[in-house]
Amino acid sequence: MGSILDKKTMLAQQYDARDNKLHLNEIPIPTPQPHEILVKISCASLCHSDVMLFEPNDQGLILGKNPVTIGHEATGRVVSTGSGSVASKFGENDPVGFICAVECCFDCYACKNVHNSWCKTGKTKMQGFSENGYFAEYAVVDARNAMVLPENLDPKSSAPLFCAGVTAYHGIADCELPAGSWLAVIGCGGLGHMGIQYAKAMGYKVVGIDITEVAIQEAKNCGADHVFNSITDKDYKNKIVELTGGGVQAAVNFTASKRSYDDCPAIVKPGEGMIMVVGIPRQPLEFNGLDVALGRYKIKGSNNGTCYNMKEAIEFSAKHDIKPHMSTYKLEEVPKMIELMNAHKAQGRMGVVFE
Repeated sequence: MGSILDKKTMLAQQYDARDNKLHLNEIPIPTPQPHEILVKISCASLCHSDVMLFEPNDQGLILGKNPVTIGHEATGRVVSTGSGSVASKFGENDPVGFICAVECCFDCYACKNVHNSWCKTGKTKMQGFSENGYFAEYAVVDARNAMVLPENLDPKSSAPLFCAGVTAYHGIADCELPAGSWLAVIGCGGLGHMGIQYAKAMGYKVVGIDITEVAIQEAKNCGADHVFNSITDKDYKNKIVELTGGGVQAAVNFTASKRSYDDCPAIVKPGEGMIMVVGIPRQPLEFNGLDVALGRYKIKGSNNGTCYNMKEAIEFSAKHDIKPHMSTYKLEEVPKMIELMNAHKAQGRMGVVFE
């Protein structure tokens, strides 16, 4: 399907490693390859991992082209498609969401069951990091990574579902707990406020933990049964153990705080509990080898999904009316969004909504 645009260039927020800053650049509108669709972005939202581009870290973020358009969380409408059979399944103006892996095979064991990062080809790139992402007026995405939105999801407000939503859903669901279990959500901001909604929809009793009153209030708004500020309440770990009858069955950590991970073992029920790793601190995590060997707790990971488990999370969100709480900005205000995130002043998610 072809479509003739009335312009050839677009504005994009691009990270430049040479000065470690964002620049609002005018760049060419891309043309879809046979396996791709060209999308007019309706909404692009900010994730903490976008901000990690500006920070020193040893957790494996790889920058490819420079400068690069940031952003890996978006929804929009199809403008045109490549000539391939997968791309041609989409129609012009279809409302779509998508995730960001490109140049992987989508067919090996890792792509189907773990994450595209570990594709056997070793060629995987992530849009927003090693390839141009979504804080732009248009983007090309791999059609295998895209889906038409359910009817009750609006492309102007659903962008956070395609990273935060998928990540938060699987962070909770992959704990595989029976309904009625106690679950702690650590970090109640952009990811955690959605995790709480998913956990309540799955029938769990939820303890929300954060360090800011803004996030604590967000946790309450999303239905957390109990909330604790781990900075101001020095006895919060003992209180959680007491109210849950020995500790939570799972502590799902959505933060980039190593300290919060260090505190997890104290709130997990010995012999029954799990620490779910979702958030990525700058420093490597440390766990006591004896605790792990003797089964005091299990450690498990959950990532931001693949095209094979994306649809499950999005359809669950639509069915249970789980939506991100998002503050909206203009494209030129992305640096302001980053400042707010770094200052822990953001409530829920922040996104750019395009006209």
